Amino acid sequence: QGLERTEHEGFGGGNTAWEEEKLSKYQHSETRLLEVLEGVCAPSDFACHQLLERSEEHVEQWWFHEQQQHPDFFQWLCVDRLMLCCPPGTYGSDCRSCAGGPRQPCSGNGRCDGDGTRHGTGLCVCSPGYGGPFCAECGDGYYEALRNKSHLVCAECYQACGRCTGPEDSSCLRCKRGWVLHEHRCIDIDECGTEMAHCRANQYCVNTEGSYECRDCSTACIGCMGAGPARCKKCNKGYWRDGAKCLDVDECASAEEPVCTGVQEVCENTEGSYRCVCAQGHIRRDGQCVEDKPPDAPEKGFFDDVTDDEVVVLQQMFFGVMICALATLAAKGDMVFTAIFIGAVAAMAGYWLSDRSDRVLDGFMKGR
Repeated sequence: QGLERTEHEGFGGGNTAWEEEKLSKYQHSETRLLEVLEGVCAPSDFACHQLLERSEEHVEQWWFHEQQQHPDFFQWLCVDRLMLCCPPGTYGSDCRSCAGGPRQPCSGNGRCDGDGTRHGTGLCVCSPGYGGPFCAECGDGYYEALRNKSHLVCAECYQACGRCTGPEDSSCLRCKRGWVLHEHRCIDIDECGTEMAHCRANQYCVNTEGSYECRDCSTACIGCMGAGPARCKKCNKGYWRDGAKCLDVDECASAEEPVCTGVQEVCENTEGSYRCVCAQGHIRRDGQCVEDKPPDAPEKGFFDDVTDDEVVVLQQMFFGVMICALATLAAKGDMVFTAIFIGAVAAMAGYWLSDRSDRVLDGFMKGR
């Protein structure tokens, strides 16, 4: 790729004629060789860089001395010198011909194992639909749709045919497994009606095209002949037979004595069994059924049920009592209590007229 990329390039220095006169032709110059080698390996391809380093002397030998005599660089380096590869259509340490010949290995209908390398067996690995040591025959389930001296085209048979002469269901020569040949047609074998089917004890057989399936019996059955509780050979524990059908036993209704003996436990019927659950209004806690009630609410404060109107009345009563007490003390002539009375009246009047009084006293009365 590097050789192709640089085929029509030059030194690119501006004076190509002078450069080629002094430095020789760009096409065969060391400059071009270096530009080619720079792009050979990806930066992270360690194996490629190792191989290039080991091959450096061979590359320079071919570039400066062997190009004219050996223009095929791949053949000269990879096949003849390093002996890592073989020409297409050959394989192995001695580059022997693949099966079917080097020109058209495996008749063009497969690949040669080891083709182009010094490894492999040289045997054909045929493409789907082809077979034989040289992939020159049609494989199982295919027929010859076209054949001439150089080409073979194989097409698929009818799905049941192992060998056939054409695509029709009446052109079978041999049948695939699970089918039987009858007048050139392949008829499906009902394995379930023969001893060919092998299902486990609690399964039943279902025939399919060319095969069969094993499916689980109903839970009501111990062994069965088909799907559902009406095809049981024997009823499972927890079921009883009613005619051809196995029905669920209601243990909760049929028992002579209670089957759930725990306090506040009741029986709940299930398919093939029963279970003990807590009665309505109860929950299971620590293995016992207890009453399902909400957690205890915190105790109410003394004033929690007081309404807003009642708060206002209590405020008025509180202030009235305080003023009356101070007025009684002041009436005795005690100047100290008289001064306190006047100051208290003034303070209470101001507090009474403020919004804060409502908030503070309301919080106090409500226990907040």
